[in-house]
Amino acid sequence: MNSSLSPSLTANIGESATPQHLHMLAEACNVLRTESAGLHAMISALEAPSTPDQEGLGAAFIEVVERILSGNMRVVVTGIGKSGHIGRKIQATLASTGTPAIFVHPAEASHGDLGMLQKGDAVLAISNSGETAEMADIISHTRRFGLLLIAMTSRAHSTLARTADIGLLLPYAPEACPIGLAPTTSSTMQLALGDALAIVLLQRRGFSANDFGIFHPGGRLGTQLRRVQELMHGGDRMPLGHPTMPLRQVIMEMTRKTFGCMGVVDEGNRLIGLITDRDLRLALEQDLDHTCAADIMNAHPQTIGPDVLAAEALRIMNDRPRPISSIFALDEGGHPVGIVHLHDLLRAGVA
Repeated sequence: MNSSLSPSLTANIGESATPQHLHMLAEACNVLRTESAGLHAMISALEAPSTPDQEGLGAAFIEVVERILSGNMRVVVTGIGKSGHIGRKIQATLASTGTPAIFVHPAEASHGDLGMLQKGDAVLAISNSGETAEMADIISHTRRFGLLLIAMTSRAHSTLARTADIGLLLPYAPEACPIGLAPTTSSTMQLALGDALAIVLLQRRGFSANDFGIFHPGGRLGTQLRRVQELMHGGDRMPLGHPTMPLRQVIMEMTRKTFGCMGVVDEGNRLIGLITDRDLRLALEQDLDHTCAADIMNAHPQTIGPDVLAAEALRIMNDRPRPISSIFALDEGGHPVGIVHLHDLLRAGVA
């Protein structure tokens, strides 16, 4: 392996770094370079045409996607050891992006979990060598009951590859492990190809951010995918007034509702303007009883729809020459249906 570091990286480490520190960083960079080379080899394999003797990885990948979609198949992922760990992650990614998927451990399959497999399933069997003995029973089960068997392996002439209906054959790439034994580059390639499969399936299904939010209701990701309508205040909570409302009443309405603004609506209850705290401060020297809302309102306020993502609402509120603290949500007819404050987004964990 090349154990050299780039001059810029060496300079950034600092004078206190010892030769041993430099060597460790050089080895770490070599691991990443080796695994990166494996990913580039896989890209080349996907782009390469098939030959008369062997179907290329790209053609096999397309067939896997088309078969899963056309058959509306659930994907049963299986593997053992490091391939099993990778398989669990692939299964989780598939399931969370719109492709029904489960993981079945090969050893447990031989002791009753074969009952988890159903007619119409596609089995994605992951084995770098393609000779994993523990997978024999689950492979035999797919042949006996006519399930689609997809092999993800690096060995074209292995038992798994020769038995499978479709083979996703990973190109040769050296392991990053210096003794060539610990799965490193190979497991990285498996994981990346699994991600590619999940995302292409997602795109072909037209899977949306809203769909993604349904499968991720918890945690920060779930919060980011919440809609404005889930956080906004509606009905009498909205600070609203008419264009002829005297400034004194505008102040009272804004004080009661505490959003730092008031929406101005016409006779059809359509939003036609907005008054903010700043607008009030600029107008305080005027006659409070004879100056009306229409005289000081902004006739072109920023608004959003109630179905906008909360994270998008936060971006809109911040991406202005002067950030705003509250924003009205309007229906398709321009009628205010709610208002959301920056604090609502912060409490929900959107920021």
